[in-house]
Amino acid sequence: MKKSYYFYVILSVIFIAICGIAYFVHYLIFRDINHIFIYMIGDLAFLPLEVFIVVLVIERILNRREKQAMLQKLNMVIGAFFSEIGNYLLFDLLKYFDNKKEISSNLNISDSWTKKDYKKSADFASHLKIDLDCSNVDLVKLKEYLSQKRVFLLTLLENPSLLEHDRFTLLLWAITHVDEELEARPSLNELPDSDLKHIADDIIRLYDNLASEWIDYVDYLKSNYPFLYSLVLRTHPFQEHPSSIIISSR
Repeated sequence: MKKSYYFYVILSVIFIAICGIAYFVHYLIFRDINHIFIYMIGDLAFLPLEVFIVVLVIERILNRREKQAMLQKLNMVIGAFFSEIGNYLLFDLLKYFDNKKEISSNLNISDSWTKKDYKKSADFASHLKIDLDCSNVDLVKLKEYLSQKRVFLLTLLENPSLLEHDRFTLLLWAITHVDEELEARPSLNELPDSDLKHIADDIIRLYDNLASEWIDYVDYLKSNYPFLYSLVLRTHPFQEHPSSIIISSR
């Protein structure tokens, strides 16, 4: 940090010295100090406008383009996540919830949804209340599935693009934590109620983050990738009969 500070100080001194030498040479050649001060004051007068154009206008445009490029890369990563593991968890865990009908009715997206509908659904997902009795969950099956996806999850966590998206990182940690909890137990059979309650809380945290991220991702697809959005509309688990097959309305 100190080296960087000294570098900028020395660089500033060098530039000021070059400027002074250039003005001195100008004076030696033309012997007109009034001309020097006229241009110096003119340059200083234009400096605030130059700062405004460079910093507030050009820099913001470049930052916006950079953020858009970063957002596109990030959503590519999120899309890979849902294709590999997210969609499966949305389907598989939903069937164990006692209030799955209520959840499905609020997250059942359709082609007629507007930004207002997505916002309402996102608010519901961010405060998702799940009734889950973990004794009904096939924990062995869930453990085997998450263990198969462990390398994929760790690869996602190493992706630098995720630094721009805290909530998706929290989702990955929530899934990883459930995997670790299940892996840490020698047996998942005949667990005490207190332990099942603990695992249920972890699964609820996972699904809460998962549903919130899914709603935002689908909203993004609708605005930017309608062909991907079309597939999600036909296959998401919150509708009565999900199917990838397109059936004619005739």
